[in-house]
Amino acid sequence: MFVTNRLVKWGFFLVALSLIPAAMAEKYSVVPPEGSYDGKNVKQPIEFPHYIHVKINKINCMYCHTYARRSKVAGIPPTSKCMGCHKVIATDKPRIKKLTKYWEEKKPPLWKKVNDLPDFVHFTHEKHLKKLVFDRDYPVENVKEVCAFCHGQVENMTVDRKVKPLNMGFCVRCHIKNKKLGAPGDCWKCHK
Repeated sequence: MFVTNRLVKWGFFLVALSLIPAAMAEKYSVVPPEGSYDGKNVKQPIEFPHYIHVKINKINCMYCHTYARRSKVAGIPPTSKCMGCHKVIATDKPRIKKLTKYWEEKKPPLWKKVNDLPDFVHFTHEKHLKKLVFDRDYPVENVKEVCAFCHGQVENMTVDRKVKPLNMGFCVRCHIKNKKLGAPGDCWKCHK
């Protein structure tokens, strides 16, 4: 009996040990949520060309959306962030002239929300970036791939469009598929 129990314990230990490489491989894999949405174009005060900033100039999403790594919201960059570059870059372009006018009048452009959630949903960019990027040692320079899970391929857009449903089913499917990463299944984690 003693020998049998000991063999069973060693057997469990060896099986667990053999799963370590698989667990390490899983640490770096995330299953993007499924779903698409054909959002309407939201007219913005300035047609902001995401594709120029992200795809051509390779500016990291978190450079402009600095609150994303430490807040519930990603945030819209202050006009001063834009003018840091556009005091000297592309100053002859109509969009930049419009931006400069806002800057000189000390008024921010009144950007309209594109990806909005109901007030009863508690979503935080900070926790998602921590879990999907920083805890996994995912290359920060590739963060746009993680942002694309919920925001689509913004690098191919001019003005941002809502291209993912961002509804409960969309989020739940993602949490179920990424349970191994610790995605919570508790309703109260998202509903307050």
